Amino acid sequence: QVQLNESGGGLVQAGGSLRLSCTASGRTFSSSALAWFRQAPGKEREFVAAINWNGENTYYADSVKGRFTISRDNAKNTIYLQMNMLKPEDTAVYYCAANRSKFRPVVAARSMSMFEYDYWGQGTQVTVSS
Repeated sequence: QVQLNESGGGLVQAGGSLRLSCTASGRTFSSSALAWFRQAPGKEREFVAAINWNGENTYYADSVKGRFTISRDNAKNTIYLQMNMLKPEDTAVYYCAANRSKFRPVVAARSMSMFEYDYWGQGTQVTVSS
């Protein structure tokens, strides 16, 4: 059974930092594109960042560009989201997602769509206080 498990969420003051992790089990995703999405209360789930299979290609939502960094460690079957200069509007449940295809490139419009991803984690709460 494939599982994606997020961790690292919590409560932080505005301007602070957090690092989220997402570890996969049940299969390897070392050849897959992976992504982070988030969902704030009362809002639709939105794209945050995506990374291709070897980490050489990344894409970010404009709202987090320059503040968040997505990375991966294929040996650990894990991706990360380093979040700096956090703002209250970053408060949301953060989800990691994986595409089942191998070596699929990260292409802006496609990678931002929830339909691009086949597996999802349960989410981790990030709360940024003002």
